[in-house]
Amino acid sequence: MASPLDEPASGASPTFDEVVHAPNRLQICAFLDPLDEAEFSVVRDALGVSDSVTSKQVKVLQSAGYVTVSKPTGNGRVKTWLALTPEGRRAYRAHVAALRVLLG
Repeated sequence: MASPLDEPASGASPTFDEVVHAPNRLQICAFLDPLDEAEFSVVRDALGVSDSVTSKQVKVLQSAGYVTVSKPTGNGRVKTWLALTPEGRRAYRAHVAALRVLLG
């Protein structure tokens, strides 16, 4: 059975993406791809890195338009939520497809 990662979304051709390629950013995109959103600390823990490392990598993805960051207010502690944008999902999937082509 074919995986959704076998082909990039929207029929885009496999494209190597320097923004996505950095190891922590690739892991962030891979973690977020199947989800609507995830809380910052969950992503940080999945990466096994510090808040500052996660924050720095998220800012690069956010600047590229690949990730949105939201901090909904409510009662209690404010949590930071991360989500891939449609553009980010396309870039990630195209990057994965390019890696698969490279690996043969």
